[in-house]
Amino acid sequence: MNQRVVAAEWVADRLDEVAVVDVRDAWEYDGIGHIPTAVNIPFDEFRAEEHGEAEAGMLPGADAFVALAEAAGIDNDSDIVAYDDTHGVFAARFLVTAELYGHDPSKLHLLNGDYSSWNLEHEVSSEEPNLGPGTYDAAFDEDGPLVGIEFVRDTLDDPDAVIVDTREEWEYEEGHIPGAVRVDWRELVDDDTRGLRSESEMRELLEGRGVTPDKHVLLYCNTARRISHTYTVLRALGYEELAFYEGSLTEWEQEGGQLETVEN
Repeated sequence: MNQRVVAAEWVADRLDEVAVVDVRDAWEYDGIGHIPTAVNIPFDEFRAEEHGEAEAGMLPGADAFVALAEAAGIDNDSDIVAYDDTHGVFAARFLVTAELYGHDPSKLHLLNGDYSSWNLEHEVSSEEPNLGPGTYDAAFDEDGPLVGIEFVRDTLDDPDAVIVDTREEWEYEEGHIPGAVRVDWRELVDDDTRGLRSESEMRELLEGRGVTPDKHVLLYCNTARRISHTYTVLRALGYEELAFYEGSLTEWEQEGGQLETVEN
């Protein structure tokens, strides 16, 4: 895999070189401890309160993201490592948000694991780093991976594309975009290590569902959180043709999109 996902050892060797972002709640960051040098940007701070407030979906808006990045000492050329304590799903959302606002994807890294796994073998800290303000510019990337509902409708009949529902099985069975295959984001996670399953295991699972690198892959969930993790993993595996439906099933249903169900 490429460096979209990085091991704890990789991060530990570069703590003075990378901007480490902890997206847990402030009480966890302050009270439980954090990776040394990490700054705290809680998940709720880089996510809109309601669907469609900013450029698309749950994005916070470029100005809001700039303010967060600069307060955290992040510059446009910073290498960013993000983590949480939930197998990376919230941290991945931060990285995807940064990419959608123009941050170089090669400088965005997800910790393979989470705070609990880091804490087993590496030093933690209770001190907030003394960082100066960063200098950051952001603009929504109109040509990036984020797509709208018309793109989804066009994809329904595309034989070279596969639509991927990243939600749980019961959610998929209750209703999904027609033709979508299910790859629950948690299926890519190893519960023992709290990080990703092996590359061979992930590739076997994905290819068994028809999610292959030669396809145009369109991801969705309910409110665009879980697809962030799957998007990051697929990028790490070298998938190039990825689309990210930010509106997800919330918008699809609001706009009258049809749903398929699974009868047991």
